[in-house]
Amino acid sequence: MASAPPELDLVLLWHMHQPDYRDAGSGRYLLPWVYLHALKDYTDMAAHMERHPGVHATFDFVPVLLEQLDDYVAQLDVGRIRDPLLALLQVPDLDRITTHERALILDSCFHGNHETMLQPYPHYRRLHALFRQIDDGDRRGYEYLSGSFLSDLLVWYHLVWIGETERRSDPLFGRLMDKGAGFGHGDRLQLFDAIAAILRRLLGRYRALEAAGRIELWTTPATHPLAPLLLDFGAARQSLPDAQLPAAPCYPGRAERLRWQQQEAIGQHERRFGRRPAGLWPSEGAISAPMLAEVAAAGLRCSASSESVLANSLGTPDWDQPARRRALYRPWQAPGAPGLQLLFRDERLSDLIGFEYARWHGRDAAHHLIAELESIAREAAPGQVPVVLVALDGENAWEYYPYNGFYFFEELYSALQAHPFIRTRTVREALERRAEPPETLPRVVAGSWVMGTLSTWIGDREKNRAWELLAEAKQAWDEAMADPAFTPERRHEAQRQLAACESSDWFWWLGSYNPPQAVERFDRLYRHNLRRLYELIGRRP
Repeated sequence: MASAPPELDLVLLWHMHQPDYRDAGSGRYLLPWVYLHALKDYTDMAAHMERHPGVHATFDFVPVLLEQLDDYVAQLDVGRIRDPLLALLQVPDLDRITTHERALILDSCFHGNHETMLQPYPHYRRLHALFRQIDDGDRRGYEYLSGSFLSDLLVWYHLVWIGETERRSDPLFGRLMDKGAGFGHGDRLQLFDAIAAILRRLLGRYRALEAAGRIELWTTPATHPLAPLLLDFGAARQSLPDAQLPAAPCYPGRAERLRWQQQEAIGQHERRFGRRPAGLWPSEGAISAPMLAEVAAAGLRCSASSESVLANSLGTPDWDQPARRRALYRPWQAPGAPGLQLLFRDERLSDLIGFEYARWHGRDAAHHLIAELESIAREAAPGQVPVVLVALDGENAWEYYPYNGFYFFEELYSALQAHPFIRTRTVREALERRAEPPETLPRVVAGSWVMGTLSTWIGDREKNRAWELLAEAKQAWDEAMADPAFTPERRHEAQRQLAACESSDWFWWLGSYNPPQAVERFDRLYRHNLRRLYELIGRRP
């Protein structure tokens, strides 16, 4: 009697996140990454799905990113642009801009992966070569560069941050690239208008995909806090017993703050997309038992984390392949969190996409991933349908791929659509297909998708000091909120500012192992947010 053909459910989860880059007082954008990633990555990821109707996937949008995307559209609608780099496209005469604006262009417009975003373009490459001749490290040579140079640089920088699918659909981008140099004010205005059109229609594309049943949309706590650490600094020692902890015993508020973050995320998601989120991706895939209990209490029924966290929770960090297959490719019931099911991502396959396949030919990379999935399906026990979760950032890897990953996605999604036994599912689709209720995990060892630990956000001197500053600010906030004279409007503004200070990104970038320039920028942003919080509650920073 012939055996049943293999089956496999593939769940693709793309996590979309940028921290809040706005000046907390003026709303001015201090870094341009939200709109640049929107032009290049969020548009391409939607377009790949639109072109392949047989592929299903899950997308997670962090509310603080959605707020900023909405804010860019609002700026465009009223005609007052608070992102200085974007606004410079509209300036008629770049010879008359300020020294600060000139430095902003020159300091910003070569950021990106030069191998894929600069070297392929001779005109842009020539601008870089000229700049290197006058760049003496202290900006004294900047004054020698003309407005024509600055205009060409602004245009080229935005052109290389346009998604490949947009370049292929709007002839304007091809015309500008063919022109190559000598861009005038009219060219910059045309480019600005095209950018505005991309931003205006972006989120509507994802709404349409969800309405068609092609994707499901998840959320993350509102400002992307590291939830296990909000609840308990000691969670870091579950995976690293010798981890150094902040001097503060805990973060004041703890579960109350996580509940606010979750409810704010759910509320924002419902207002934007007209329905509750289908699940919750924890910030950085970081989970703990108390955190999962809060997710279940919020009424969410599915979440996810990473393979190392599962291995630690099962007490098998060095598991062999048969044990890995049995444990990883299935849903689990979260202990102490009634009704909450968990999937754990395959770290090797996720990291192949995130870090390795960019160096491969797109067809070879796609076929390799398909072969890996086929192997998992064929090695499954009789009657078992493996559920393979591949989860990673949906914006950060693609600049390392030629053509922003266009050919990799074209080959991969086409092959998945046509495959005889691999089926792409949303998380909810994959869970609903299971006839039997999932087994309950014996315990949860707190950890994240980075090495299965929380060490990226706590444990060294700089990170611990940042937590101590936050705990001090929260204590001051609590005292201020006890004052009955605090109006509801001031309370609301201070609440949101506190949430901005709780973002995990500030802690991620601290540490001597990170690039000094990035450390300085994020340290400055973090302190600026803390200072604004003290101002709002009427306390001296």
